[in-house]
Amino acid sequence: MNNPITTSDGELLSVKLKKVESFRRRTALLLVAPLLLFIIFTYIMPIASLMWRSIDNTLLNSLLSNTNEVIHEWNGMDLPNEDVFEAFYKDLRKATEKKEQGKIAIRLNYELSGMSSLTKKTARKIKKFDDTLSYKDQLLSVNEKWSQTKTWNAIQRATIPYHGRKYLTTFDLELDFDGSIKQKPEDLRINVTLWLRTLFVAFGVTLSCLLLAFPIAHLLATLPAKYSNLLMICVLLPFWTSLLVRTSSWMVLLQTQGVLNDILVFLNIVNDEDRLVMMYNMIGTFIAMTQILLPFMVLPLYSVMRTISPSLMRAATSMGSTPFHAFRRIYLPLTYSGISAGSLLVFVLAIGYYITPALVGGAKGTLISNRIAYHMMNTLDWSLATAMGSVLLVTVLAVYWVYNKIVGIDNMRLG
Repeated sequence: MNNPITTSDGELLSVKLKKVESFRRRTALLLVAPLLLFIIFTYIMPIASLMWRSIDNTLLNSLLSNTNEVIHEWNGMDLPNEDVFEAFYKDLRKATEKKEQGKIAIRLNYELSGMSSLTKKTARKIKKFDDTLSYKDQLLSVNEKWSQTKTWNAIQRATIPYHGRKYLTTFDLELDFDGSIKQKPEDLRINVTLWLRTLFVAFGVTLSCLLLAFPIAHLLATLPAKYSNLLMICVLLPFWTSLLVRTSSWMVLLQTQGVLNDILVFLNIVNDEDRLVMMYNMIGTFIAMTQILLPFMVLPLYSVMRTISPSLMRAATSMGSTPFHAFRRIYLPLTYSGISAGSLLVFVLAIGYYITPALVGGAKGTLISNRIAYHMMNTLDWSLATAMGSVLLVTVLAVYWVYNKIVGIDNMRLG
C-alpha cells in the first residue's frame, strides 16, 4: 500500500506529472512570446519613454556641463561669481562652434521668457570676447539682463537633470524661483480651459452617440435578418472610408457656403445673409465627431440587444405593464452592459481625438490633443507635450478603472 506509484517506464508518477506540467507551461509561454514581445516593443516601451521624457532634462545639462558643475554651489540670491560667468562662457562658446546655441536658447526660454533672444545675441558676440579680461564684465556689457539674478536662477534651474515642472505647466501652474507654486499670468492660462473643453466634448459626444445609436441598434436587433444586414452595412460603411476623407466631407457640408447652408437657404429656413456658422467652432466639432464615432456605440448596443428575447416585453405587457414601464424596468436594464461598453469606447476615443478638431474645430474647437501636437511640432517643447500626454493617459486609465469598479470589465460587450 505504501509503494510509490510509477509509470510504465519506471519513473515516479509525481515526477512525471511535474515534467508534463512544466513542458505545457513552457509551450504556452513560447506560443504567447511573439505577442508579448509585440506588446512590450509597441506599447509598453513607448509609454515608458513618453513618461520618462516628461521629466528628462539631461540635454541642457550636457550642453552646459561646465556651468552645471559650479552654478549649483551659488546661493541663488546675489550675482554669481566670476567662476560661473567663465563656465557659462566656455559652454556657450563651445556650443556656438558646434552650432548648438539654438538648443540652449530654446531650453532656457522654457524657464524664463526672453532668454532665447538673450542667449542668441550673446552667442553672436562671444567670439569677440578677450580671454585676458573678466568674463563677467564682458557678459554684462552685452546685455544688462546678465546682471539680473533671475537670469542665473533660470540657468541654475534649467541644468537640473530631472524635474516634474512640466506637469505643473499642464495645469497652468509654475514653480517660482523661491520654490512656491503659483498660477501663470492670466493671458497665458490656456491648458486648464483645454482640459475642461476636452472633457466636455468627450462627454457630449458620448451622450449624443448614445441617444442616436440606441434606436438604431434596437432597429437592427428587431428587424428581419435580410433588412438588418442591409442596415448593418450602412452602419459599417464609414469604416471603409478614410477618416481624413470623412472629416473633409464635413468641411464641405458645414461651411458657410456649403451644402447644408445652401439647402437651408433654398428652403427659406434661413436668410442668405444669416447663414449658420458651423465651421471652426464647437458645433462643427460635435457634429463631425458624433457621426464618426457613432458606429463604435451602435455595435456594442446591437451585440447586447440581439440577445434579449422579445417575449420578455410581451410578457410584461400581457401582465398589465405599459410599454414605457416595461421598457424602463426590463429592456433598458438588460442593455446596461452594451451602454457602458459603448460609452467607454466612444469616450476614450473622443478624449484623444486630433484630426477632426484640428480641421473642423478651428481655434474655438481646439482640444488637448491639438495642444500636444502644437508643442511637438511648433514650440518643440517635447517635455511639456509628453507631460500632457501622460496626464491624458492617466485620465483614460482612471475612466477605465471607474468602469471596471462599477460595471466590471468581464461584462463588456463590443460586438
